[in-house]
Amino acid sequence: MRRQELHGNRSVSSVSELCLGTLDFGGAIDRATSFALLDTFVEAGGNFVDTANCYNSWSGTGDESELTVGEWLRGRSDQDSLVVATKVGGRPTTPGSTTEFEGLSAGAVRHAVRESLRRLGVDHLKLCYSHVRDESVGLAETLGAFEEQRQLGLLDAIGLSNHSATDVCAARELAKSNGWAPAGCVQQRHSYLQPMPGTSFGPQIPLDRELADYAASESNLLVLGYSPLLSGAYARPDRPLLPHYLHAGTPPRLLTLSRVAHQLGATLNQVVLAWMLHSTPSVVPVIGVSSLDQLNECIEAVHILLDHDHMRELAVGDMERASHPA
Repeated sequence: MRRQELHGNRSVSSVSELCLGTLDFGGAIDRATSFALLDTFVEAGGNFVDTANCYNSWSGTGDESELTVGEWLRGRSDQDSLVVATKVGGRPTTPGSTTEFEGLSAGAVRHAVRESLRRLGVDHLKLCYSHVRDESVGLAETLGAFEEQRQLGLLDAIGLSNHSATDVCAARELAKSNGWAPAGCVQQRHSYLQPMPGTSFGPQIPLDRELADYAASESNLLVLGYSPLLSGAYARPDRPLLPHYLHAGTPPRLLTLSRVAHQLGATLNQVVLAWMLHSTPSVVPVIGVSSLDQLNECIEAVHILLDHDHMRELAVGDMERASHPA
């Protein structure tokens, strides 16, 4: 796989153009399958793995994904070449709660970072995200806490996930004015199909044109997109689209996607991932898979080349500039 740059404290890390998400690892995806997926991903050239301190909290404790990834890491001799990212701020204070979260106060960040270090079994986090914007706490307090952890050597690169374009820009300007390390990446919900403008995913924030344009103008801001395959909805009749995508712009995009996939001899999923990688800015897909077949399908997407004509064709039905994802 090709590499992209992630700017952090210690150096510029080289990360793979696909990132393996581990949302259900240790939960719906058992240990053996989780390990097989991680091993296969690395063998294919991947080195970028995504977890969070709250994954599986809806059906377990929230420890499962980090503990599983940590156990897998301990069995590998190539840890230095791997970039494992985690997220803090969105962990329920009580397992299963959908209303009470740890938040992003300075104290919460300090505690969460140390707990993630313990579960992952590492001495520092190569990338740690502010998971969901905590409106009860000022950006200065949250970013100051991340900078404190960075100065202590407990984390390297800082990321922002589910933050608005306004907050991402403000956070990076605040870091610059204080001499802090700016966020090196942003991770938002993103796929080829576009949600109807104005629809809400709750705390999940889609990548919009404002943020995409800002990221394209910044040489040291990597963009990632989660839920790129819409939980299987592109390829599986048993996985219907969310209501957010049920609007007049969807059928022509699906028709174009199918036509391009047929031209290239690729699957719909592969063209979606290739489209993200060929977009401006290029978007690293955070892929969520539960089987080796699904993983191998995604890995093959990095070999698909979309030329200018393909990208122009796939732009059919783009929504107004202010609201459509890149």
